[in-house]
Amino acid sequence: MRRRLAALLYEALLLFGVVFVAGYLFSTLTQQRNGLTHHNLLAAWIGLVVGLYFVWFWTHSGQTLPMKTWRLRVVAASGAPLSAWRAIARYVLAWLWFLPPLALHPLLGLRLPQTLVIAAIWFVLWAATGRFGASRQFLHDRLAGTRVIDVAR
Repeated sequence: MRRRLAALLYEALLLFGVVFVAGYLFSTLTQQRNGLTHHNLLAAWIGLVVGLYFVWFWTHSGQTLPMKTWRLRVVAASGAPLSAWRAIARYVLAWLWFLPPLALHPLLGLRLPQTLVIAAIWFVLWAATGRFGASRQFLHDRLAGTRVIDVAR
């Protein structure tokens, strides 16, 4: 569990660079001069780029760089390499780590501190789903039919 969460933190650091380059490319190509111009299109573009990043690595080696560092690999529940469709399903379902509490912010008119507290509680509860069940997999992995396995040295 610790290695998976450490890989998640490392992944966030690497994704900062990926998102930065994708955002720079978007703003250059669209001649964006204001952060509010085309912000929904920018969000969709970044979601697509991040999705392509994960789907590419998961379908080609089963590992991103942080997963290689922490000796983890994602495979289908049967142990086979991931198909593109299963990798896409895993990516979409992994957004359940963040989207539900963030969706409450505008829906309920919450202030930022309230939203952050709800998001933190949700994150801890979602991480706790990896502690239950015989497979010790997070809920999004169980729903997508995937699992994260340890890779021998």
